[in-house]
Amino acid sequence: MRDRLSVFENRTDAGRQLAATLSRLETADEPVICAIPAGGVPLGLEVARALKAPLRMAVVRKVQIPWNPEAGFGAVTWNGQVFLNRPLMDALDLSEAEVNAAVAKARKNVEERIEKFAGGREEPGIEGQDAILIDDGLATGYTMLAAIEAARAGSPRQIIVAVPTGSLHAVNFIARKADLVICLNVRTSRTFAVAQAYERWHEITDREVQELLIQARDMGLF
Repeated sequence: MRDRLSVFENRTDAGRQLAATLSRLETADEPVICAIPAGGVPLGLEVARALKAPLRMAVVRKVQIPWNPEAGFGAVTWNGQVFLNRPLMDALDLSEAEVNAAVAKARKNVEERIEKFAGGREEPGIEGQDAILIDDGLATGYTMLAAIEAARAGSPRQIIVAVPTGSLHAVNFIARKADLVICLNVRTSRTFAVAQAYERWHEITDREVQELLIQARDMGLF
């Protein structure tokens, strides 16, 4: 699909549609579903359920622009790596103090989420397996880039990125980094927002993530 709006009812519906595509994928062997919290977790649970694969948390947090926390200029990963979009930093004219403060805030959030969502288990555990990285969409692709690079350190057999929607720029960017990218709805317009692909959209709370992980644990997936 291309350039469609309101393609998915919600994240659960998007996860089921992703699962249907991934279940036909013959290249995936012994997959581990690595969901990026918070938005990627509802999708990851549906994929893990369909593929009967373990669900793990790929904790990545964007480094927020000080005056626009919805946007970021980099990301911090579960293994402590920091990725910064330096051209964007220069364009924003960020000071060293602003950068350091934003990175420190992201690091703290990653540590808290590892403890809260992964029970302190830092690494997803993907050595020799196919890591399927899942999020609810690709805007700039920078958070997913960070997840890919962190996952590489875990020595997986291959890395597959699976998202319901993404900007053409981000999909092409990530395609150069992952072994395979699956994006159900690619948007070519100059303006892009992940939420536009969903009929119903809200920010996933920590409590919702914890409830989803309880479901996954009850099914023996987490």
